[in-house]
Amino acid sequence: MTTRSDPRLTSEERAFVVELFERTRDDLLGVVEPLTDAQWDYRPSDEAWSIRLIVEHLGRVEISLLGQVERALGQTVSENWSDGVGMKDALIVESLQDRSERRDAPGQAVPTGRVDRAEALEEFGRCRARSLEFAVTTDAPLRAHHLKHHRVMYGALDAYQWLLYIPMHHQRHLAQIAEVRATPGFPDAG
Repeated sequence: MTTRSDPRLTSEERAFVVELFERTRDDLLGVVEPLTDAQWDYRPSDEAWSIRLIVEHLGRVEISLLGQVERALGQTVSENWSDGVGMKDALIVESLQDRSERRDAPGQAVPTGRVDRAEALEEFGRCRARSLEFAVTTDAPLRAHHLKHHRVMYGALDAYQWLLYIPMHHQRHLAQIAEVRATPGFPDAG
């Protein structure tokens, strides 16, 4: 358990989350930009998402999660905020990397499939640029403000943990894209 007096990001926290934002952005673009239309739209099953749907979902969720960071900062300073700072950081990292359990997206995060590749990538790029700029420049006391997550396992997260959730959620879906690409029947590039 860590107790500290300054609720602003440490240089290590900032470096960690900024690196995650940059790496997950670059990894996504590296994977989806060379896809053919058939690969972009391929669905392994009726219940499974195509890469198109995943990318649309990522843009929708990123803006929503950054809104959660902002909503958390709008809350009053949490009593005893410094007790156990960072205790849920590892939970977020570990649980979002674990794809053994399916998680349904909340209503507003469910992709429609009506967004074309250029729109989806533009929306993702716009959202990611905003999130990354926030992570690089914020001096807000992220650790002192908490907001409850809709998934009971997380409970209340501090604003840094909401920020960390964004690239970790993204990492989860990069793994999903890899699963789609590894599915028998995934179209060839040529």
